[in-house]
Amino acid sequence: MLKRAAASSFLGSVIEYFDFFVYATCAAVVFKDVFFSNMSPLAGTLASLATFAAGYLARPFGGVIFGHYGDRLGRKRMLVLTMSIMGIASALIGVLPTYATAGAIAPILLVLLRVVQGIALGGEWGGAVLMSAEHADSRRGFWASFTSAGAPTGTLTSTIVITSTIAIVGNDAFVEWGWRLPFLFSLLLLVLGLVVRAKVDESPEFLAATDRAPDTGIPLLRLLKAQPKVLFLSVGVGLGAFVFQGALTTYSIAYGVQSGVPRQEILNALTISSFLSIFGIIGWSALSDRIGRLPMVIAGSIGIICWGFALFPLIGSKSFPLIVLAMVVGQAIVHPMVYGPLAGLYTELFSTEYRYTGASLGYQLAGIGAGVSPVLFAEIMRSNGGTSTLGLSAVIALTAVLSIACIAKLGETKNRRLSRVAVDGADTPPAATDASAVVA
Repeated sequence: MLKRAAASSFLGSVIEYFDFFVYATCAAVVFKDVFFSNMSPLAGTLASLATFAAGYLARPFGGVIFGHYGDRLGRKRMLVLTMSIMGIASALIGVLPTYATAGAIAPILLVLLRVVQGIALGGEWGGAVLMSAEHADSRRGFWASFTSAGAPTGTLTSTIVITSTIAIVGNDAFVEWGWRLPFLFSLLLLVLGLVVRAKVDESPEFLAATDRAPDTGIPLLRLLKAQPKVLFLSVGVGLGAFVFQGALTTYSIAYGVQSGVPRQEILNALTISSFLSIFGIIGWSALSDRIGRLPMVIAGSIGIICWGFALFPLIGSKSFPLIVLAMVVGQAIVHPMVYGPLAGLYTELFSTEYRYTGASLGYQLAGIGAGVSPVLFAEIMRSNGGTSTLGLSAVIALTAVLSIACIAKLGETKNRRLSRVAVDGADTPPAATDASAVVA
């Protein structure tokens, strides 16, 4: 059942992130012409990326909503619901009218469906991670990482589907109507995902917690009463990785195209780096089971600081080998050192009775960084006329420093027992097996 839970979590994450990043790619290269054709190219790109950010802003609400019912009714039910909502919303985007045919109503509907996507994804990640981690008796970071590995797999799948669609219909046809096909493809993935997810049993940790305390009250209120400091620090831990993710998977596409790099070269580099990052996430997460979450997150954050200053000059070189180097080192080596262990880390920070809510909210609030950073980067470049990327690198570095400070405050978590319950009113996570795992 553990392997089945991990496979279900992985596949569900692939489907959710496929839908999410099909939108991301189209927002970077298509939607400015389809839904914001009445604006200048730079303004259209900024508006398009703003709709992308709307999905990230909606994700914490999804974490709270589905976290509440996931903590009260069970993880499995919510995961079936989030997957269905995401698939249907994506398919509806694929049949939206354009600005040329419907006027202002077209971008309004686009934003609304993007918000629905964000709410669904906000509820998906926490439940999927817990289904794996709460089934695991050991190597929790490794098993939980399959959910996180689904993110680059979904990105990879979306890039392959978009690239294949462009190759089949041509670039002009893709901008005109071909961009709809990847969104409609989501329906096929949805059916596959629901079949697999139906075969997974409910989390044993959730069932045990229900037996201990069947009437647990409102999970969000319990979380805010018992562990507000831990929640705040959990947001800071993930922020640096998500801001860097926004630079790698979204803004790099827009920046490369605006710098004169052929769109297909950027997509090819993203395909390569996304594939390799799957192994980076699982590998670094497995290592974090041995050496701890804390040293992995600190090492990865230092790497993000350094590579954040190299990323944009390498892309701006317009050399395909250097662009591949920029993306592979960033997405497959440096970023997974922080992002991979987050699944195990967020699971270990909160008590079972409100763990779905706590893990989802902490992760999704941090995840706003990936949605807002492309918009912030685009505005920084607009304000300086596109003459320097140092401001972008500085933002990445500052958020990575914040991640280091927060993980240092939280301390090590890998030895914590999930079955222990935090005492209400005390800002401490579930009890640790040794003194080094106690929150500072």
